[in-house]
Amino acid sequence: MNSVYASLGATVFETMSRLAAERGAINLGQGFPEDDGPRDILEAAARATLEGLNQYPPMRGLAALREAVAAHYAAHQGIAFDWQREVTITSGATEAIAAALLAFIEPGDEVVLFEPMYDAYLPMVRRAGGVPRVVRLAPPHWRMDRETVAAAFSNKTRVVVINTPHNPCASVMSRGELEMLAELCRAYGAICLSDEVWEHVVFDDAAHVSMLDVMRDHTLKVGSAGKMFSLTGWKVGFACGAPELTEQFVKAHQFLTFTTPPNLQRGVTYALGKERAYFDEMRAGFQRARDRLVAALEGEGFTMLPSKGAYFVSIDLAASGIAMSDVAFAQHAIEHGVATIPLSGFYANPSPPNLVRLCFAKRDDTLNRGAEALIKAKRSA
Repeated sequence: MNSVYASLGATVFETMSRLAAERGAINLGQGFPEDDGPRDILEAAARATLEGLNQYPPMRGLAALREAVAAHYAAHQGIAFDWQREVTITSGATEAIAAALLAFIEPGDEVVLFEPMYDAYLPMVRRAGGVPRVVRLAPPHWRMDRETVAAAFSNKTRVVVINTPHNPCASVMSRGELEMLAELCRAYGAICLSDEVWEHVVFDDAAHVSMLDVMRDHTLKVGSAGKMFSLTGWKVGFACGAPELTEQFVKAHQFLTFTTPPNLQRGVTYALGKERAYFDEMRAGFQRARDRLVAALEGEGFTMLPSKGAYFVSIDLAASGIAMSDVAFAQHAIEHGVATIPLSGFYANPSPPNLVRLCFAKRDDTLNRGAEALIKAKRSA
């Protein structure tokens, strides 16, 4: 058996979601919206299933969707793409990240990662033969320190993986941080793999800046229709970058999923043409949900970390007066009827801070009941 996968247990998301289902608990753990996506997008995909072709679409994705991706990013981020040479459709963002790592690194190449990190990054780097160089970010604001980041680079650095807005931290990288990373990438000849799946989910005064806007020729940007349109099960992603990167990327992509269901591609083509008001209303709705949950928990004495992007917010257990580890509190909270995610599952190194992550992309009643359960858990901790 492959040693990378043989050493892995069940993911924290699978474990907590299973426990939530078994106990009938409120699931504020796994990151998916409670509502099932906009009806008009679902209908567009349904029509495409019944009326369109359902055989293999092109390996790089339907031309109409690749054009729509390019038009969307031009309109929303001011980034111009040659859709024929710089846009690839993938079966979700995670597939895009896996294909990029397989395409860009050889065994022994070093890959800079930032923890806490999306849990797929580390095993995918190792499976591709990469050597992880992990930089730890610190709460509550999770900012990058140049000296610490620079120490992770070497002449063996081939790829740097970033995630903004960040899961699980709910932070948003500044242009200054991106420029600092771009300078280091250029100095060491590294490629930046920029996971930007939460790019439309930012709050308050935060603004998403794409790494492609800072370093055009050495960045592969990954986007996700699932995150844009609250359709996480569709698994339609976008990989966008310079032709030299794209040509290498598609060689790996063609031997992973090869292509993506054509009906879903047509549904996303329709969705990407939505007016700006859709995205404004989506952000406002998530922000209202965040504020509702945070207010309820802070009223009980929970200390909440800032949430500037993605639909997550974290509890600082120690600052909240809870003398339990994140795993112990998550197990304790399940007993009181609510699932959370311990942040230690996002760390490669020992001794992470005691934080638990909550997903607030839920209906008001779900948030209310989840908050009530967390309050009961805190009072009995």
